[in-house]
Amino acid sequence: QVQLVESGGGLVQAGGSLDLSCVATGIVFTIGDMGWYRQTPENQRELVATINSGGDTNYAKSVKGRFTISRDNDKKRVYLQMKTLKPEDTAVYYCNIDRATTHRGPVYDVWGQGTQVTVSS
Repeated sequence: QVQLVESGGGLVQAGGSLDLSCVATGIVFTIGDMGWYRQTPENQRELVATINSGGDTNYAKSVKGRFTISRDNDKKRVYLQMKTLKPEDTAVYYCNIDRATTHRGPVYDVWGQGTQVTVSS
C-alpha cells in the first residue's frame, strides 16, 4: 500500500516563504507524475504544480514564478518551494501521485492527507 505523507505547512506572513515536502511510503518501485494541489472551503481542489519522472514541470498561472516544484526519485519525495506568499495562497495543500508501481502491482491517483498553509496579511 502506498501512502503519501506531507510536511512543512504552517503560518507565514504575506511575502514570506514556506517549503512543503511529501514522501511516498511503502514498497514503491516507480512513480509517475507527482504534484501538489490545494483546496479552500469555498473552492474545489485545484492544481498548483506537477512534475513528471523526467523533471518536466507544470504550474498554475497564479503561482508561476513564485513556486517551484522538484522531486527526488531515489527518495520518493516531491517538494514545493513557495515564495512571495499571498493571503490567497491560504489553503490545504495535498500531495498527489498519478500512478506508481508497487510490489502488489500498479496503483493510481494516490493522495496525501493534506497540510494547512495559512498566509496572514
